[in-house]
This record gives sequence, C-alpha cells and structure tokens, in this order.
Amino acid sequence: KGKFFVSWGGNRENFSKSDIHFKGENYDFTIKDASALDKPKGWHIDYFNPTRITIPQTNAKVGYFISDHYTVSLGVDHMKYVMQRNQDKIVDGYINLPSNEAGAVYNGTYNNENTFVSEDFLKFEHTNGLNYVYAEFARVDDISSVFNLPNTDKFQMNITEGVGAGILYPKTNTTLLEKDRYDEFHLAGYGVSINAGLNLTFFKHFFMQLDLKGGYINMPDIRTTSNTAESASQHFLYLQRVIAFGGIFNI
Repeated sequence: KGKFFVSWGGNRENFSKSDIHFKGENYDFTIKDASALDKPKGWHIDYFNPTRITIPQTNAKVGYFISDHYTVSLGVDHMKYVMQRNQDKIVDGYINLPSNEAGAVYNGTYNNENTFVSEDFLKFEHTNGLNYVYAEFARVDDISSVFNLPNTDKFQMNITEGVGAGILYPKTNTTLLEKDRYDEFHLAGYGVSINAGLNLTFFKHFFMQLDLKGGYINMPDIRTTSNTAESASQHFLYLQRVIAFGGIFNI
C-alpha cells in the first residue's frame, strides 16, 4: 500500500474480423468481415530509443497501490492494426464519384458482391497506431508460498487480474479510392478490456510482468481523408500478449 509503479514493454495481438463502413461525399459502402494483422518489430533497440520509441508495438503504464492488493493505473497500449488488402471481400453499398476523379473507376452499386479490394481501392492501417489510452483497476495476490519460495524479499511471484476502459486515439494511415493519403491522430472511439498476468518481482523494487489481455474496441469516427465529412467506423475484439518490465517505489 502507498507505493507507485511504472512499466514499459511490448506486445503482439490478434484481431477479430470486422465490418468497416466508409461514408463520404458520393459514396457509402461496407467491406464485410475485413481481417487484420499486427505489425511486430521483434526484439529491437527501438523499444528503448527515444527518437523511435513509437515505431514498435509498446505498452506503458503508471499506477498506485491503494491497498496491499489493489491498484489503480493509467496506461497506453500502442498496438498496430493492418487491414489485409489485395483480397476478395464482400462489399455492400455504392460509389458514385465524379468522373474526373481517379477513384471513379470503382463507381457502381455493390449488392453484397464479392469484390477484389486492391491497394489502390483501399489501404487502411492504424499503424501509429491503434492507441488505447485507458484507466485500470486491478488486484494483485502473492502466490510465492504455493511454490515454497523461501525469501520474498529477493523474489516474489504474484498473479494479477484487472479491468480497464478508455479511449481510442489512433493515427490511421488511409488511402481510399485513390484520394490523397491521410495519416493524422484523431479521437475515434472507446474500448474496454480485461487482463490476467503473472508478475515476478525482484528485490521488492523491480519486476517483469507477463499479461494476457482481451478487449472490445468500438470506433464510430475514424478519419479517412482530409475532408471532415468523410469517415469510417468499425468495432472488433482483440487479444494481446504483453511482456513488460518495471519498478516499484515510494515518492
């Protein structure tokens, strides 16, 4: 009770399929069951390079023990979401761009049609990134005695469980219907999450934490072009694996 902690680490994630709805001037269509992958960096010095720290998939958290067993914290999960393109997908809706726009080659009415979604048709990525900014309430329990660890001042094993909620502030890299590329930060929606983890604490002040985290993300207002009247929306589930390192201290 009364101690603060900070942690920094990396993640891998999986995403459920989602319907992505695009609307704007002269088009309104949905790509159904879009699939996406993360964009791992692997073990790399960029995780600790201040000038390149946002390039990998990272997790940052700062928190406080309100009791011996409960913590409150604020965190940022910097995930990356890359919609798979150059695939056949079901498209429903219409596109009716002016004939002088390059994207007019995709004009037509799509009635749940199997359509090849090329990179020219759509590039859609939350790669800098799918930023989940959240508050979390968690419980911590020492399980050292289960493993007959003799000296918890030197090494302590804990399990953690938590629930969180927050906002999605992605920087979405989009090229839609051959319009100009758009890549800016924007408050797009909200998320909720639950997690369970194993915490290994050394000499009472340093720890490594392995977390399994799942959640729901709903983004009804994703920017896709420089025109504020144009946007996308989607919601999906995700599963995240996190390895983080941190410290516990008094102020």
